[in-house]
Amino acid sequence: MPLVNFSNLDFDQIKTSIKDYLRANSNFTDYDFEGSNLSTIIDVLAYNTYITSYNANMVSNEVFLDSATLRENVVSLARNIGYVPRSRKASTATVSFSVDVSNTTAVTLTLKAGLVVSTTNRGNITNSSYNFTIPSDITVPVDSTGIAYFNDIDVYEGTYITQPFTVSSRNPNQRFTLNNPGIDTSLLTVIVRDSQTSTVQRKFRRADSLFDVTSTTPVYFLQEIANERYEVLFGDGVFGQKLQEPNYVEVSYVVTSGEEANNLTSFKFTGRILDNNGTPVTSGISLITTISPSFGGKLIESVDSIKKYSTQIYASQNRAVTASDYEALIPTIYPETSSVSVFGGEDLNPPAYGKVFISIKPYNGVYLPDSIKENITNSLKRYSVAGIVSEIVDLKYLYIETNTKAYYNTNLAPSSNYVRTLIRDNITNYANSTELNKFGAKFKYSKFLKIVDDSHESVTSDITTVSIRRDLAPVLNNFAEYEICFGNRFHVDNESGFNIKSSGFTVSGINDIVYLGDLPNSDLRTGTIFLFKLNSPTEPVVVKRSIGTIDYVKGEIRLNPINVISTKVTRSVPLIEISSTPYSNDVIGLQDLYLQLDINNTTVDMIADNIASGNDSSGSNYQVTSSYSNGSLTR
Repeated sequence: MPLVNFSNLDFDQIKTSIKDYLRANSNFTDYDFEGSNLSTIIDVLAYNTYITSYNANMVSNEVFLDSATLRENVVSLARNIGYVPRSRKASTATVSFSVDVSNTTAVTLTLKAGLVVSTTNRGNITNSSYNFTIPSDITVPVDSTGIAYFNDIDVYEGTYITQPFTVSSRNPNQRFTLNNPGIDTSLLTVIVRDSQTSTVQRKFRRADSLFDVTSTTPVYFLQEIANERYEVLFGDGVFGQKLQEPNYVEVSYVVTSGEEANNLTSFKFTGRILDNNGTPVTSGISLITTISPSFGGKLIESVDSIKKYSTQIYASQNRAVTASDYEALIPTIYPETSSVSVFGGEDLNPPAYGKVFISIKPYNGVYLPDSIKENITNSLKRYSVAGIVSEIVDLKYLYIETNTKAYYNTNLAPSSNYVRTLIRDNITNYANSTELNKFGAKFKYSKFLKIVDDSHESVTSDITTVSIRRDLAPVLNNFAEYEICFGNRFHVDNESGFNIKSSGFTVSGINDIVYLGDLPNSDLRTGTIFLFKLNSPTEPVVVKRSIGTIDYVKGEIRLNPINVISTKVTRSVPLIEISSTPYSNDVIGLQDLYLQLDINNTTVDMIADNIASGNDSSGSNYQVTSSYSNGSLTR
């Protein structure tokens, strides 16, 4: 039979196909393919076909962005649609120090670009030394006492390198390739002089598009090439200023270790200081004071991230119309974006037509400063369609709290504490995973149960209850209205009320510590909020009714104007913790809600499964655990 429609990629299948083909030929009818020398030839043919088909398959995959696996190919394909992957990010620390030059005539001191401080404290990772640099000179005055203060200097981890180029017309294909991988492109500086001996220099800025770029605009373009290195490109005289021989180009950049240098606190001075006369200053330098430890170091953008954002950027075509357009543009405008959520005002209740709301989780910190919000908003105006107003809102944390009763076979477990530790470690890993720490995340109840059950072979089952919590930061000693949205439906466990729980606080006019309670209406879809105090843990006394409303279906609580004086819970700011049992154990992070599994309020209790261990095969003394939340009235 002829080899038609051949599609087998498995070696054994290819070998079988070749044998079947030869058997169909009358010249080989009586051949023993297993024992003859022809078997070796068939093996060679099969191997050759197998390798050829594998290579053809891989080559075919690498020419499409969706199926490509090699970074160089993914970067090249993304370049075709105008996307430059994010580079490695240098860890940044803020330090201060002073220099005593009272015994000199210095008027100003200049901290030269390059190495400034170094450190060796790497905690439990490695003992490598890390250098921190600055990309440009810093000059400060000497005060009347002869002291110069270098305050709140941002230093960047890495090696400061300057790479020169001379433009040559004899090399029409001249390329300006940066030799080192691991460059933080945000710290890259390009200076152009008319010649190597010229003292007049022009600083070129990086351009991400051709907007506002004329034939004389001093800009450069950047693209990633092989081995995570970069190439600088200049204009051609139509878009961007064209370089001429013998222009001299100096490209300065920082080669960084990325996230490895985060969380460093102890530094020593290793920089170079010159006074206004050009004399080096080597004495009188104080100890380094660390204002903020190093943070923000990140690795180069991953292949998966390039595949995701390059197509979104291309689809947006540098304009912001849909929510996905904003989600694609925000990380390019603000590279510190860890996760972003965008939703239109038409999705709100009541609707806010013509507005788009943006919530951003930065890599470092919880909220964006107002100055950064304003910068992002102004940058978005270049892309926004007229009539659409963008507003950046602070993200809201929705905490998930779990209470797990894990049954285990005592014959298979070294100890209950050993198994409990394994379970907690696995829960912590899940809490820190990307499944939860992003907008639009979903807490998957069945997966959580599987994580617990698979923690150790001794675990036979578990009963886990789930609650959701929001933290209200009240304005103390002022009347204010509050709206707390959970984005998930509440479970109405008791028609008589007390389906929500809160931590204690005090209000004006009432001396006792009070708590929030709820009373459902007859439809069990809405209800009212009241204040109560406790005479005992099980004896509530209502002190004020109808102070607000609750929507169990939408998961919303609204409080009428109330004057909170103090709170029992304080974490940097006074808080009122409010929690409830969700209608579904699968919890979602709706719109601007950022989902987090609260490890501090996650409990794991071990219960011996005497049926599985054989100690109580009849189950007469089996310890039953409720599948519902505890009945306490408060948090």
